[in-house]
Order: sequence, then structure tokens, then C-alpha cells
Amino acid sequence: MTTIRLQPLSGDVGPAVRALGWEWAVEEACENYVAREAVLLPEAEADRLMAAADTLYALCVESVPDPVPDEFLQLLAIPANLWAAVRHSWNDDRHWHLYGRFDLASTPQGPKLIEFNADTATSIPETAVVQWASLVASSQADDDRQANGLFEGLEAQLNQWRLLNPDLDTSLLLVYLPDSAEDAANCSVIAEAARISGFTRIYACPVDAMQVSVTGEDRGVWAEVENGQWQRFAFLFKLVPWEIIAGEEPELTADLTQLQLSRDVIIANPAYALILQSKGLLAWLWQVYPHHPLLLEAALEDLDGRYVRKPLLGREGQNIVEIEAGQVRQEQPGEFAHQPQVRQRWVQLPTDVQHRQYQAGVFWAGRACAISFRRATGVITNLSEFVPHLIS
Repeated sequence: MTTIRLQPLSGDVGPAVRALGWEWAVEEACENYVAREAVLLPEAEADRLMAAADTLYALCVESVPDPVPDEFLQLLAIPANLWAAVRHSWNDDRHWHLYGRFDLASTPQGPKLIEFNADTATSIPETAVVQWASLVASSQADDDRQANGLFEGLEAQLNQWRLLNPDLDTSLLLVYLPDSAEDAANCSVIAEAARISGFTRIYACPVDAMQVSVTGEDRGVWAEVENGQWQRFAFLFKLVPWEIIAGEEPELTADLTQLQLSRDVIIANPAYALILQSKGLLAWLWQVYPHHPLLLEAALEDLDGRYVRKPLLGREGQNIVEIEAGQVRQEQPGEFAHQPQVRQRWVQLPTDVQHRQYQAGVFWAGRACAISFRRATGVITNLSEFVPHLIS
């Protein structure tokens, strides 16, 4: 699919969300950048995108050397103070990878991996709630008209995480970066899925409201759930990138590692998600599976021709540089320029008649379970317009 076809969507998304009983899951700003039209997605293309995500997840996991050597973690730019937590979680199946999102390009040769947001992927409310509500608002809601089982996938994964850890009480704390309504909304959806999946005490708060202790009777992870009332939590979901915790809070990193080793807390996504998150894995995958039809050529040194250079642990499209014949064509500003960089073969994203580019996001939660789209005239970022889809 190289040309995007669109269908207008009538109706107001806001009332539709509230009518579905999901108003707690969606911040106001969500409605403002969700398109009032849908990508008409051929069923065969939807199947290809979902199958690609399942295959890519298997390739990522199978490519990781066992035991995990220092050189591999260095190659992926994983902070050294996380190595113990990464290895421990990788070697213990009770540390369960809940979900991630593959960003894919649809090309005439089939889907191609752009990157895997394996640690703290967002756009959960838009994908699970708002794009379905957009069909409800336009009277086109039909289970067969959208590839959208994200909420059910999260519910199943959370249930499995709980069942894998029967020695821990079913209390779940969800933390997110302060002053982020977007992250709070993402955590709200996960909290609701956790409630349905059997967690009995659930609380969400900014990460700076969480308290951690490694000594005495207070050992564990705590939050003040009511004024003056503190509770300890055995399960922790963090919508805070592991590398930010490691870089900005080394003492917290050490404490959380210690608490995981002693099973006072278990964390998702687990520390090993940073292996899958690192864009250094793109170059590693190309070495392990050269010319695989789902991969774009990638390396840690410059390529010839046209390619994109991006930081190994960059986010939100920051510091992405497009290069052709040694010359910079365009460059995104950002705060990750100091990081090691991966080079990846440039690929043309599908476009519509207005020359807007579309990137497919396929959520993985135990298996591929939902498709979403972002569009922009330039580089796709977290601020790019979210576009619902209709299976055609």
C-alpha cells in the first residue's frame, strides 16, 4: 500500500467516548489531534501488518545472545547500572513484558520495521478508545471494521503477569512522569485493564510521589493513596523510561534492582525491555538476519546513499537526521544528539493526495493486537496527528 485512501468520519468523538463509559481514559487534548477521517485499510494489508509484528517480536527475542554479554549491552548503549536488572529480568520468566508498539512502513515490498517502542509506548487511549469511539460517533462501529484488540490484549497480559507471581499480593502501583496528562491517561487505561484482570488494589500517581525503601519493615515500594495513608505495592508499572531512571536517579535504580532481586517488587515493563527498545538492536538484527524482508538495512556506521541517523535511546522523533550522498536533507532538533547513533536505510512512507506521510503503529501485547496510524508532512513524532482506520 503506497497511496492512502481516506473516508470522512462524522460525529463528535467526545460524547461517543463518554457514552462508552471511558471518559476517565481520555484527556481533553486527545480529541484535538485525532483526525476526523479514517484510513481505509485493506483487510489483506491489516493482516500483513499484524503478522509482521508477531514475526518481528520473535526475531527480536531470538536474536538476543544467551547469556547476555557485556559487549552486547554496551553496543545497545544500555546504562551499566541497569545491567544487573536487565539480566535478572531476562533470565526469570516471571518478569513479564506486557506490551510494546512496532512502528512500521507499508511498502510495495511489504511492511518494514522502523523501530520498536518496547518500554514505554504511548497512544494507548487513542488506539484502544478514541479510534473506536470515532466509529461509534459516525455510526460505523462494527468489530470487523477495525483491527483493535489492544484493551483485551493488555487485560490478558496483566492477568498472566499476576498469575506468574502468585507469591506476591495483587497490589499494583502505576507511575508516570510528573505534569503529563498524556501519560496519566495511558496509565488510566492500563489500570482499568488491571482491575478487570484481577488486581485488587490499584493506584496511579506521578513517579515523584512514589517512595522506595530497602531497609527494615518499610522495605518495598510505597504510595500515599489517601491523606496520611500509605500502602505498599508488590507490582509496579512505570511509564517512565528505564534509561531516564538510570541516568537521573542512580540511587533509585540501585534500590529498585535490589527489591527486584529479593522479590519485594516486580516491575513492568521489565528492565530487559530496554534491549528491545534500543535502536542499536536495528543494526544487530540486520547482522543476525541480513536482508530479512521485514528489516531495513541498519548499521552503527554511515551507509551510502540515502539513510536516516537516529540516537540509540532517542524519543519522540528528536535528533533524527536524514542524509543523502553525505549531505543533510533535514534534521530534527532534540536533546539526544550526544548519544551513539544508528543508521537505517531511508524508506518512503505511504502518502495521501495531500502528500501527508502515514506510519503504521502495531501494538503487541502477547501477540499483535491493534493497528493505529500517525501522519505528518515531515518526520513522524509523538505530536503527529493520530488517524483512526477502517478495514475495507
